[in-house]
Amino acid sequence: MEEEEKRESFNENNDKTYDNFNIKDKEPKHILIYHKDFINCSTVLKDGSFVTGSNDNSIIIYNNKTFKPDLTIKVHKSGVICIVQLSSGYFASCSYDKTIKIFNNKFKLMQTIVYHSNFANKIIELKNKQLVSCLHEKYIIVYNKVNNEYIKDYSFSTNGRNGPIIQTKNNEICYYEHENTICFYDLIKKNIIKKIYDISATIYTYDSFLMISEDLLLITGKDKISIVNVDSYDLISIIDVPDSGWIKVANCMLNNDMIITGDDSKRIIQWKIYYDILTLFSKKENAHDGWISTLSILGNGLILSGSGDGTAKIW
Repeated sequence: MEEEEKRESFNENNDKTYDNFNIKDKEPKHILIYHKDFINCSTVLKDGSFVTGSNDNSIIIYNNKTFKPDLTIKVHKSGVICIVQLSSGYFASCSYDKTIKIFNNKFKLMQTIVYHSNFANKIIELKNKQLVSCLHEKYIIVYNKVNNEYIKDYSFSTNGRNGPIIQTKNNEICYYEHENTICFYDLIKKNIIKKIYDISATIYTYDSFLMISEDLLLITGKDKISIVNVDSYDLISIIDVPDSGWIKVANCMLNNDMIITGDDSKRIIQWKIYYDILTLFSKKENAHDGWISTLSILGNGLILSGSGDGTAKIW
């Protein structure tokens, strides 16, 4: 398949809401000051409500019409690092308290998973409905759902503490491990396919991996963005982003040729993409008073940003 056809196939269902979107021209429609510490993560639920997690140990579910909290959940004993919506309508959170918690679509706590001697950095759901968590330790865990509970299927060792993780193909994941290395792992054969060295990625808790087409993985790091071909397992492009510090988040693809990133320099940057070429389209300086730690697309042309300053903003 030609590269342009791959891109069109990957993005054929993408929303066109953001064709005329320019972050530079935006001012926040709402400023949400409900957390008492860093906001680490956010996600959008199937009913349109959205969720943030914070170092204040809380998870807040917001009404997508009033932008005010509908519910605050405090079941973790330490900061909430990651929240992910599951295909079942449930959602999962992980925390510095070394637990993963599963909530149903009524926000009731259904299960607490305790397999960790350290905190889980990130949890994802695979296309086959398995869960995978990478840890602030030297291993990754894969879970199956049995009798409505997730149990450990197997784990595998890595060569360092793990950062972001993403599914790149049906039976493959990519994860970042310590010492500037990304690893492609076969979930069926249970072995490493390829390691690529000297790649800077924002480690541990942030959403710094993004599939921008069916064969291209974008990785954000310190003052740079890398693009890797997941078919050939080659690093094909490096984009310098001066003065950004750590680019902490790049999980938002606005449409088939545009993404936004957030960084240590308090900026939200909007990029145009053509295959492996990124062009800076616009940027919002001082979008927050602290680093940008999370971004989510809310729909109807709205974007959520969360920050180390403890606030969330709606653009």
